[in-house]
Amino acid sequence: MCQVSDIERPATAPEPEIRVATVDDVPRIVTLIESAYRGDSSRTGWTTEADLLDGQRTDEADVTEAVTDPASRMMVAESGADLVACCLVQHRETYAYFGMFAVSPKAQGGGLGKRVLTVAEQLARDEFGMSTMHMTVIRQRADLIDWYVRRGYRRTGEMKPFPYGDERFGKPRRDDLEFEVLIKDLAA
Repeated sequence: MCQVSDIERPATAPEPEIRVATVDDVPRIVTLIESAYRGDSSRTGWTTEADLLDGQRTDEADVTEAVTDPASRMMVAESGADLVACCLVQHRETYAYFGMFAVSPKAQGGGLGKRVLTVAEQLARDEFGMSTMHMTVIRQRADLIDWYVRRGYRRTGEMKPFPYGDERFGKPRRDDLEFEVLIKDLAA
């Protein structure tokens, strides 16, 4: 698997603009998420799930729902005409949920993911008034879990089942997948 340090970065890439997504962004968001997690294109980055899952990661219906839900903010980062990152911040009863996070394999390893995550945490705290952010990560993705831990998330040990049989989330290549819940306290 490709490591973060193996990815070449442009020396003078422009700083991407981060904004709230619109319905017009949906097809590009789906393409971005798929490129970061599924298929051969995802193998050029370090967030690939191609060894764990085949099939799709999301679809236009799920992303449209995220973009139009008043309790959610789908964020996108653009560099010129290119969509290079996205994430979902969703207001739940007592916490914010972070998901649909993707950084283009070509843009990984240069700090963009950290920046988008920071913006998402600020949104959860400042706009939604939440004091904690929750997320789920496939337990077998130790490198990704470690990345979040380095950014202040803590492992809870709480596991949630993978939705086997629901191909909207992909076709598992193994039978032991599950999600671990990670939590971060959002200090002011």
